[in-house]
Amino acid sequence: MALTFAEDDKGILPDRMIAALAAAGGIVPARPFAPDQIQPASLDLRLGTVAYRVRASFLPGRTTVRERIESLKLHEFSLADGAVLETGCVYIVPLLERLALPNDVAAAANPKSSTGRLDVFTRVIADETRGFDRIEAGYRGPLYAEISPRTFPVLVREGSRLSQIRFRHGHAQLTAEELRDLHARERLVDDAAADVSEGVVFSVDLSGNLLAPVPGGRSGIVGYRAKRHTGLIDVERRAGYGVADFWEPIEARPDKSLILDPNEFYILASKEAVQVPPGYAAEMVPFDPLVGEFRVHYAGFFDPGFGYAGAGGTGSRAVLEVRSREVPFILEHGQIVGRLVYEKMLAPPDTLYGSGIGSNYQAQSLKLSKHFKG
Repeated sequence: MALTFAEDDKGILPDRMIAALAAAGGIVPARPFAPDQIQPASLDLRLGTVAYRVRASFLPGRTTVRERIESLKLHEFSLADGAVLETGCVYIVPLLERLALPNDVAAAANPKSSTGRLDVFTRVIADETRGFDRIEAGYRGPLYAEISPRTFPVLVREGSRLSQIRFRHGHAQLTAEELRDLHARERLVDDAAADVSEGVVFSVDLSGNLLAPVPGGRSGIVGYRAKRHTGLIDVERRAGYGVADFWEPIEARPDKSLILDPNEFYILASKEAVQVPPGYAAEMVPFDPLVGEFRVHYAGFFDPGFGYAGAGGTGSRAVLEVRSREVPFILEHGQIVGRLVYEKMLAPPDTLYGSGIGSNYQAQSLKLSKHFKG
C-alpha cells in the first residue's frame, strides 16, 4: 500500500511513517532492519559486504557511482569479518539500503553523532547526483557511503552504522515568526530573551565550567584534543577504550580562549543548552560559511525529544567537532560557531529521543563518543 500525503502536509517523516515507507517499498533493505535501526526521525544506514579504496573523493554527476568506482578504485575487500579503514584514505561502501522514493518524498543524510566524534568523515552519495547527503524526491537506486577516517583508524564490518537518513515531504523549515512563537511556548534555548529568528545560535564554551570537579582530579576542562598515532577503534565497541589513550584534556585559560593548531581535531561543547520538542526536528548548520579559518563538522541531526524535559533532558549542549585549517586560529569564549534550524514533523514520533531507545547523548554536556569509558 502506497504512503500518501495531502499537498499541504509538510514535514519530516516520524518513525512509524519511515516503517510504513519501507513496507510500501520506498526503502528496500538487503536484509531486515535491526530492531533499533529506525530512530524517532531518521533511519540508520548500514554498511554492506564490500568496501572499495579509491584514489579520491568524487561526485558521480551524470554517471552512476558504480561506474566511478570502477575508474577510481585501488582495491576492494570484504567487510564480512571486519576490516580496518586507515586514516587519510578514501573508501566507498555500498549500503544495505536502497531507495525507491515516491515523487513527493526527498531525503537528507548526515553522519551519526558517534561517527562525527571519532572524526570519521562520512557522506552519502547516490547515482547521478551533484551533491553529497541530499537525495532528490523520486530517487530510485542504491546508496553508498564515502568514508575517510581523519584521526583514528577504525574497524568496521557489514552492518556497521555510520550514517543516518531523514525523509521529508515538502519544505518543512520553520519561518522566523514560527520559530519565535515556538521559542515563546517551549523555550528552545536556556535564554528566554534569545533571538531565534534565524535559528538558535550556538557559541563555544571555553569557561572551564562544563564538567563538575572530580575529587582529587582536575577541573576546568573545556574540551579534548585527539592524540596522534593511537590504536584503532572498533565502531561497535561501547565503553571499551580509555580516554587517556586517545585524548588530551584541554584546561581553561584565564582569558577563556583556545588556539586551534592546524590539522588537529578537537571536541568542544556549546555554551547554550537546547531542546527539541516532540513535534519538531532540528539540524545544525554553519553560522557563517565565510569564516573559513576553522571547520565545525558536527553530525547535524537533532531528534524530537533531544534535551526535552519530558524525555529525560533538561536542555542539552551541542558537542562541537572542530578542526582548524591551514593556519592557527584563536577561538574565544562565546564565539558563534553554528545555528540550529528547526523543521516540523509530519507527526510526533512514537518514541522520543532519550525515551528508552538507547540514546547516548541525552542531557549531555561535554561528552566524547560512546566508545570511551566514563
